[in-house]
Amino acid sequence: MTSARPLSEKIDAALNLLNGLCRAHGPQRVAVAWTGGKDSTVALDLWRRTLAGCGAGAAARVLSVDTGLKFPEVVAFRDRWAREWKLDLTVARPEMELRGYAVAVDKVACCRDLKVLPLQRVVREQGLAVLISGLRSDEHPSRAARAALEPREAGQGCVYAQCNPLLDWSEMEIWAYLTGRNLPFCELYAQGYRSLGCVPCTSRSGRGERSGRAADKEAQLDTLRSLGYF
Repeated sequence: MTSARPLSEKIDAALNLLNGLCRAHGPQRVAVAWTGGKDSTVALDLWRRTLAGCGAGAAARVLSVDTGLKFPEVVAFRDRWAREWKLDLTVARPEMELRGYAVAVDKVACCRDLKVLPLQRVVREQGLAVLISGLRSDEHPSRAARAALEPREAGQGCVYAQCNPLLDWSEMEIWAYLTGRNLPFCELYAQGYRSLGCVPCTSRSGRGERSGRAADKEAQLDTLRSLGYF
């Protein structure tokens, strides 16, 4: 859950964690899982600051899973800022055709096929040692006990670490960081969305942060995590 530490301390802790990963693995074996959402944009900015501070001189490696069902506004935001920030962007897409696929009928199977398998394939292909996420522990009860560094499997004997530098950040602190750093964010947040997923499973909501996500999927996040989902 979120801690009472000042945001400045949380920023320093996140940067220290990322600096250690940069020293241990180098910029080429670390990537940010960037959804185009607010949280992973903060994680990306922290990693770009890390690269600049350690004199790596390398473009930030970014992995974006595109299910083919993302909001057009999210895709446009991702592509624009990948160009502006000169990111080393890889877009992971499902290998199957969406035409005829039973989208969002079985949420676990759908997330596995359209998100998890493409993600794992690219992690293996690129030989990544670390994947940085924007995951926060207060978003969902299943994330309350997550660790800042977690061993994950990408299949075929490939093991990597998932880094969660924002675990104890709150939604308000994410927005404070974005606005304080004058960072861009997807226009959908100004239209009533608080959490951005695939179009069939996301709606506007003024209640809990993830209350706009499909409830039957949210109830199965532990199962999805066991398959490789964040």
